[in-house]
Amino acid sequence: MPHTFAPAILREYDIRGIVDQNLSAADAHALGQSFGTYVRTRAAQQATWQEGEGGNSAHNPTRVVVGCDGRLSSPMLYQSLIEGLQSVGCHVIGIGLGPTPMLYFSVYHLNAQAGMMVTGSHNPPHYNGFKMMLHPTMPEGGSVYGAAIKELGRIAAAGNFSAGHGTFQQDNVKNSYIQRLLQHPQLPALKVVWDCGNGAAGAIIPELVAQLPGQHTVLFGEVDGKFPNHHPDPTVPDNLRDLQREVAARGADLGIAFDGDADRIGAIDGMGRVVAGDQLLALYAREVLEKNKGATIIADVKASQTLFDHIAQLGGVPLMWKTGHSLIKTKMKETGAPLAGEMSGHIFFADDFYGFDDALYAGLRLLRLLGHQKKSLAALRDTLPPAINTPELRFEVKEEEKFAIVDAIKAQLMADNANVSTVDGVRVSTPQGWWLLRASNTQNVLVARAEANNDTDLAMLTKTLDDTLRAAGVNTTQQAEH
Repeated sequence: MPHTFAPAILREYDIRGIVDQNLSAADAHALGQSFGTYVRTRAAQQATWQEGEGGNSAHNPTRVVVGCDGRLSSPMLYQSLIEGLQSVGCHVIGIGLGPTPMLYFSVYHLNAQAGMMVTGSHNPPHYNGFKMMLHPTMPEGGSVYGAAIKELGRIAAAGNFSAGHGTFQQDNVKNSYIQRLLQHPQLPALKVVWDCGNGAAGAIIPELVAQLPGQHTVLFGEVDGKFPNHHPDPTVPDNLRDLQREVAARGADLGIAFDGDADRIGAIDGMGRVVAGDQLLALYAREVLEKNKGATIIADVKASQTLFDHIAQLGGVPLMWKTGHSLIKTKMKETGAPLAGEMSGHIFFADDFYGFDDALYAGLRLLRLLGHQKKSLAALRDTLPPAINTPELRFEVKEEEKFAIVDAIKAQLMADNANVSTVDGVRVSTPQGWWLLRASNTQNVLVARAEANNDTDLAMLTKTLDDTLRAAGVNTTQQAEH
């Protein structure tokens, strides 16, 4: 039967909406039908597919792994999604509750053609959604995003689904995932606090850290979709207060935080200072470039110029790219980059790992880095070039106007012969520093940031940004929530 999704839930990187408002069990079922059809079409394009642990490829030619986070609506959506996939002839492997990176890992580990994760990521509790991937060896393999998500909408609207009667099996991959996380890192004995924020990381972290040297404290490890202690978004300073207090109280070396589905990392040094996503990437780049001389390292347009300069000084090739985990992963595959990252805390290791964003693995790599450098995180943070910048600024606008506003500002800047990068929105460089404006692909907001040589120049750049937005009709007096 044809099904029409609310247009607002078909995002650039994933599918995400408000449960019982524009996202329902019927949407999940139809998405299972659409995605199953999409995967089966691409699987049929392959001449061969190696049978893996996930099932008998002769009888179950299309295997899709499905997982879910700990949101209150996730079990309902998870079940409906599975039923939709089965109804179009897919063999579904359910891995249940866990982080998004565990789902990504499972696609490799079980040699499945595709994976689907039910998750609302870092959105408020009443949101939920789906992240999707194809095995990299599949036609158009990798993240499913952009035009592919629009295609899923068209398949559902036409109701032109594959025919078949699929099967289901439950598979517990947790122990295999933990062992894979521990496969390479040689870790020092440190005192670490891990803040799961009642998100999906709590399904793994207690068992993981029990196998690590040193002293480890787990905060809010109980998976609870109400997020009773603080919201799991480590880019918001208020969400790190509990971690900062615990690091100070225990005299810990560092603290590590996760977002709701544990594909984004936040970090606190032993002095209680936030180590931003681009600062973490600069530290990781030192280790990765020692082994991968002259490699490309990718960062998104929100990252500090000091990061790009630092990568170049280390002998790497810095590449500024669009914000978005799917877009970054695709660019890594295209360039062969061993490392990439975003200001938001998505860190992607292809060096000794799979190239997807796994905050648990990134946390272990941070501990390994500290062991190799024989320095504390606070000491390493102090070796980074200083940067004077704003946090991420967000301004609410109408969904249907956000891209048009950026396009109009871009046209004016080009007419004024400004020094503009248009990789993602506009990033304007001046002798005093730079400012950025881009439209969010996931929310009805404009995202901005500025960086300068000193406080006076930063004030001037932020005023220029403010004046530019006001001239475009944007209310800059009240910032949008994350």
